[in-house]
Amino acid sequence: MNADEKAVIAKAAALMGTSMAGFVRAAATEKAQQLLERESRITLSQRDFAAFASALEGAFTPNAALQGAVAQARGKVRSA
Repeated sequence: MNADEKAVIAKAAALMGTSMAGFVRAAATEKAQQLLERESRITLSQRDFAAFASALEGAFTPNAALQGAVAQARGKVRSA
């Protein structure tokens, strides 16, 4: 850290009434929370969202493999 950076941090820490270490810890925690929140969201353009919504709303036709798996599962499950 150069002298100018240290002076800026020291001044900001004094304004907050905390130590430089406390200020740096609080700033790092805030930045980390912002990053984690940003990375946990999915952002789509309007066109991409429309395509996604259309795919979800579209009719679903199970393929042969899925139909076979369901039939096999039904054969193994007994009704109560």
